[in-house]
Amino acid sequence: MEKKRIYLSSPTIHGDEQRYVQEAFDTNWVAPLGPNVNAFEKEIAAYTQCGYAAALDSGTAAIHLSLKLLGAGQGDFVFVSDLTFSASCNPIVYENATPVFIDAEPDTWNISPEALRKAFEKYPNPKAVICVHLYGTPAKLDEIMAICEEHHVPLIEDAAESLGSTYKGKHTGTLGKYGIYSFNGNKIITTSGGGMFVSAEEAATKKATFLATQARDPARHYQHSHIGYNYRMSNITAGIGRGQLLHLEEHKARKKAIYEQYREAFADISEITMNPLNPDGDANCWLSCMTIAEGCKITPDMIMDALAEENIETRPIWKPMHMQPVFERCDFIPHNEDGSSVGTDIFNRGMCLPSDIKNTPEDMELIIRIVRGFFR
Repeated sequence: MEKKRIYLSSPTIHGDEQRYVQEAFDTNWVAPLGPNVNAFEKEIAAYTQCGYAAALDSGTAAIHLSLKLLGAGQGDFVFVSDLTFSASCNPIVYENATPVFIDAEPDTWNISPEALRKAFEKYPNPKAVICVHLYGTPAKLDEIMAICEEHHVPLIEDAAESLGSTYKGKHTGTLGKYGIYSFNGNKIITTSGGGMFVSAEEAATKKATFLATQARDPARHYQHSHIGYNYRMSNITAGIGRGQLLHLEEHKARKKAIYEQYREAFADISEITMNPLNPDGDANCWLSCMTIAEGCKITPDMIMDALAEENIETRPIWKPMHMQPVFERCDFIPHNEDGSSVGTDIFNRGMCLPSDIKNTPEDMELIIRIVRGFFR
């Protein structure tokens, strides 16, 4: 008999989604755009207090449009978190700009203010800084924003993983010049695929929406004065997002409970450390992660293999971007004075634990028992 599949982080559908989708079918709004798109934008803007929002087909598109609005291009450098998924930095290359990867720091696993300062010494005039809130934990935004403001460089917040997280009471994604969210299938809420560009600037959001809608000029005929993109969210997927947004706080509470359960379960194992949370923020705990002490005979691969045998899904920590073959010629700015990488160390010693909000008490007990079994 096949063992039950326990997922890393799968979609959780409640039924409200179907109501909005059915509404789209009933009114024949199955074409792109429509009332659900407009309403979803307003609801995200109201929830995050960001100001204005543009619904797109991915978070990657939102980063790309942010860079377009800032005029990034050939000859420009863009500083970006090193410990992240490639979608955070691929759009830099779309615009023929050059990424410079900024190491993580140990306290939150996010972009290191110390490494960021070093990067500005080496490259005084970057076009932008892209800061990722990794696994839903807010970065050290006060320090990062102060550095950016000192050098008059705009900050883009990649809050793809951190919708619902706050830093000193403000939602991640709303503190920089532009912010982005992702609604990919494994995120805290999903539209199956999709993203959102957010800004306090109405004009910038309108420009992003214009570019995302093939940059069609306001003429009766089809006229284009700019290169545009087919980046807009559909009315169907926006309906899913509206239904999901009703349950975001519920999802966040469950994610945080999962993190706490792991933290308590492994508290007596000195070799295990959970991913750190920023005391100045409230993380959505999208994925719970752990690292194993350096020198320990147990490796993340051993644990992931054992869990896989029980049909339990896990994931390695993101492999840092400066280690990726496609970016091997790009510069990397380390956090440590000796030149070693904090992100590489986390990648080598870490793993993501199953963080699906549908995990039953029995599922969690099984996962914890298998992990603990290695440290008897």
